Amino acid sequence: MMKFTGKGVYGAIAVGKISVYERQGIRVKRIKIEDAEAEIQRFESAKAIALEQLGSIHEKALKEVGEANAQIFEIHMMMVDDEDYNDAIFGMIRTQNVNAEYAVAATAKNFSEMFSSMDDSYMQARAADVEDISNRIIACLTDGHSTNTLSDEKVIICADDLAPSETVSLDKEKILAFATAHGSSNSHTAILARNMNIPAIIGLGADFLNEIKNGTMAIADGFTGEFIIDPDEETLAAYQKKQKAETEKRMLLQELTGKENVTLDGTKINIFANIGSVDNIGAVLLNDAGGIGLFRSEFLYLEKTDYPTEEEQFRVYKKVLESMATKKVIIRTLDIGADKQADYFHLEKEENPALGLRAIRLCLERPEIFKTQLRALYRASVYGNLGIMFPMVTSVSELEEILALCDEVKNELDAEKLPYSNLELGVMIETPAAAIISDKLAPMVDFFSVGTNDLTQYTLACDRQNPHIERFCNTHHEAILRLIEMSAKNAHANGAWIGICGELAADTALTETFLRMGIDELSVSPSFVLKVRDAVRKIDLTRPEPVC
Repeated sequence: MMKFTGKGVYGAIAVGKISVYERQGIRVKRIKIEDAEAEIQRFESAKAIALEQLGSIHEKALKEVGEANAQIFEIHMMMVDDEDYNDAIFGMIRTQNVNAEYAVAATAKNFSEMFSSMDDSYMQARAADVEDISNRIIACLTDGHSTNTLSDEKVIICADDLAPSETVSLDKEKILAFATAHGSSNSHTAILARNMNIPAIIGLGADFLNEIKNGTMAIADGFTGEFIIDPDEETLAAYQKKQKAETEKRMLLQELTGKENVTLDGTKINIFANIGSVDNIGAVLLNDAGGIGLFRSEFLYLEKTDYPTEEEQFRVYKKVLESMATKKVIIRTLDIGADKQADYFHLEKEENPALGLRAIRLCLERPEIFKTQLRALYRASVYGNLGIMFPMVTSVSELEEILALCDEVKNELDAEKLPYSNLELGVMIETPAAAIISDKLAPMVDFFSVGTNDLTQYTLACDRQNPHIERFCNTHHEAILRLIEMSAKNAHANGAWIGICGELAADTALTETFLRMGIDELSVSPSFVLKVRDAVRKIDLTRPEPVC
């Protein structure tokens, strides 16, 4: 028996045989060619096949992990067509008279090194993406294909790391778990695994690769990050018992469907769901969420090659509201910038994009884009119970400007005799600045929604995408909890309600803490709704506060 410890990125247990994921080794040789234009045509043909494959993977991802997570494959398709990338390949073929395979491999290496050296987590992540698309094009040029064919028996997939396209391409029905030697808990592959509800462990170390063999029995514990190879009978029995208990626990959670989100002492709380597209509404209803606490509207922009029109946006918002009937739907206005980019916005490169022109700052800089979205939202408001929240607000003057634009839109709609409802407006608490002046912001809005992902990043000065500083990114840090509590007190003192829509909302270790602060709503991924409901129903706020 041998044990390795990594980081669990989806809490569940898998027991089964190992299947080592092996990529077909394609040795790229430098070959001198006579006809550069014919070689370029070879590249173009391979690129067309690669784009077709990525399109199919994107469609599969839409069904399995939703539009928000499938967006990475749209980025991959854009990268395949990237002008700089293609020009570099063309130039190498023409000036050096080399074969397309070599030109693609060399260009991939150059671009990957360039991205990796940048002091920008978003651009660093593109290094892996350019390698992924380049390997796909090379495989198309050489008629290469994956040698991985899964048997009918479910298996634990083990690898050095997995590209997002590899993760989604595998048959979900034949996978018990993922286990990789490398990777980050914030990587696209980790996020995809979580959304596919597949146990996953990353960062098991290079030595792990030397010990795994096809067909060996193993245990993957996504809760603790432990991976056990060839367990003894006692260990195997213990984990099978633990796995059975987890299955029974999940079944018990299903019994909570239709029950109230109420503590033992009678305190009620709203439990809503976070989604990124209309396609995810089914998951919201299936998991019995009380409403939608965060609809990420930026994906309307990221999936297009030009600004979505007022009518296009109106139809989407109307559909969401109608589908949710009278349940609350909170739509976040455009949050483009930082790690979410759309070429047609023509945003300049920034040294620190997370601190740059993003979210509400971009909307206020380009009010014509913002007003188009506001018009669509206000028009859709008559079809359901809508709330609008504004991301990355850091000052009273910004909020005053936002509210003035809302009044402008309402006056325009009145003049055009287009109906709208008296909807709720809210501000996201995502920065220490917003929390500290929450007493000034609260009288101006109906609600706050705490975005704990960014609040953690900005409070602790930690890039959450950087795997090297994960241990410094303490999401339970007292400073973060104090900022949330301050915001809650100021919201209630001024007649506003407050929710949490970041990942901490699903952290049941903090559920009681949040309820004692006075948090009114928790918005989580649909699959966590019943888990949080279970935690809420076991809390008694009349008891003395636990000592941490």
